[in-house]
Amino acid sequence: MPADLSFDQAPPIGVPFRFFLTAPWFGVAAGCLLLWQGGDLLASRWTPGTLALTHLLVLGFMLQAMTGALFQFVPVAAGGNLWRAATVATIVHPAFAVGALLLCTGFLFPWPHCLPAAAALLATAGAIFVAVLGRALFTTPAVGPTVTALRGAAFALAVTLGLGALLVAGLTTGQAWPFADLVHVHVAWGFGGWALLLLAGVSITVVPMFQMTPPFPRRAANMFPWLVAGSLLLWSGRLGVLPAGPAHAGIYALLALAAAYFATTLRLQARRRRKIDDANVLMFRTAMGSGLAAAVLCAWLGTGLAGSDDDRLQLAAGVLLVATFVFAINGMLYKIVPFLNWLHLKRLGGPRALPPNMNRMIPAESMDRQVRMQLAAFALLLAATLWPGLARPAGAALVVSFGWLGRNLIGGVATYRRFRNAIPAASSTRDAG
Repeated sequence: MPADLSFDQAPPIGVPFRFFLTAPWFGVAAGCLLLWQGGDLLASRWTPGTLALTHLLVLGFMLQAMTGALFQFVPVAAGGNLWRAATVATIVHPAFAVGALLLCTGFLFPWPHCLPAAAALLATAGAIFVAVLGRALFTTPAVGPTVTALRGAAFALAVTLGLGALLVAGLTTGQAWPFADLVHVHVAWGFGGWALLLLAGVSITVVPMFQMTPPFPRRAANMFPWLVAGSLLLWSGRLGVLPAGPAHAGIYALLALAAAYFATTLRLQARRRRKIDDANVLMFRTAMGSGLAAAVLCAWLGTGLAGSDDDRLQLAAGVLLVATFVFAINGMLYKIVPFLNWLHLKRLGGPRALPPNMNRMIPAESMDRQVRMQLAAFALLLAATLWPGLARPAGAALVVSFGWLGRNLIGGVATYRRFRNAIPAASSTRDAG
């Protein structure tokens, strides 16, 4: 365990767990949407069904899991004091969940109030969360690449939600926004800023700790958040501020930085001291491979060469991009939940009631089978971008894989409660002896 981790400011275990237990069911909803609409959903990346599917995964699954992780990670790894964490979580958690559902409903049905209500909820909850998160990150005495990356991720989340609210305002009021440009910048800040910087910042700490790899190169880790921020600002200049050349240089720089991060992580994983692969390592390694493939494909799609404007390939790039972060989150949840169980049980029981081994929190066989189902589900979804007849099998596999993840996480929480309730009895027995 790294010596610079501090657990004194960790929030109650129910704070991150409420987000973790909610996240998988958005993936189940995404699978149900595919089952309902089938191959028609994948006709283009601009169809209402595709927009809803994407946001169920990125605003539902990813945002829930990433927000929950930050409530735990910022106090422990960055030394940041999240103001009234339990109260803020009580506000932010349902607002993000309901906002995501309303937004996806608004894409699918012509109900006039869904999109504005979704934008209001998401923007308000996002502003509260970013304010509390930013205060913690900018007042912490901790320094280093993890803190810098988390600060960048918080800023990128604010930009992403702000651009999303602007897009909704344009759709609902008929404003003549440059929608295509706004969407491209919105996507870049969401995936390249918020998701990539958060994943990289967390990886610097948890990949060496949980996967027993060598540390990330220090100089590159220090420079990475700043280079990503500069690339995103250049790309954002396409909104009428910069000529096309510098703006496109920004997106290619961002893709190169992302590819470098994915390749570096794969190289470090190849040098692991412990060679046994568990669900976490399998998912994280596959996530890095998916991210590398997505970066290469996105770069090729921007060349304008023959075939690079094919909607099917653009959808395939989107699937690879979403899969990258879904896989990484899926794998990390299988480390974070058992670790939090062990940590809180240890603090509750003290030296007289030792917690069970982390490997007993969630059965390894169930985790292994679930991650393989998850990989199969996204493989089918990727294939469905080329052969739409596979859309419904992909939807069924998503329902099973995300439902299985939810079941495993609920089982992990049940294990925590069972051992927590047994702590007083164990302590009394030892006292009597």
